[in-house]
Amino acid sequence: MKKAFSLVIACFTSALIISLSSCSPDACFEETNAFLKASFYLDQTKKLKAPDSITLYGMNASGGKIYDRALKVQPALFPLNASAGTSTFIIKINGVTDTIKFVYRSYPHLISKECGYTFFHDLDTLFYSKNIIDYIYRGNNSITTKNEENIRIFY
Repeated sequence: MKKAFSLVIACFTSALIISLSSCSPDACFEETNAFLKASFYLDQTKKLKAPDSITLYGMNASGGKIYDRALKVQPALFPLNASAGTSTFIIKINGVTDTIKFVYRSYPHLISKECGYTFFHDLDTLFYSKNIIDYIYRGNNSITTKNEENIRIFY
């Protein structure tokens, strides 16, 4: 009986040591979400200027509002749906509502062993209404985890 108990304890201890040594000691400290980054510019002066207030939410998205009357947001981060080729957003700048639709291609990208995979996107086309938005300038079409401006919204 003692031998069987000792054998069980030895097996349990061995399994515990193996499982603890197989874990990676490093944690993920890198950004893992690729957001489309939009900076706001005042059309009259062509200078960077955050709106007084912004509300942003995705059409047909279950996540709710991304920004809800947020003050002085610069830049705004638009989360794109990797399982779809398009994402449409309702944006309210200083109380005036517009719609922006992004058409893009998504592809998986390995961030690191600790962080795993995420999806990057290549922006193809965008459509927008012109209630408060005068125009949108496309800068960097590659949407990654880097802190790089993708579009400029002139209002």
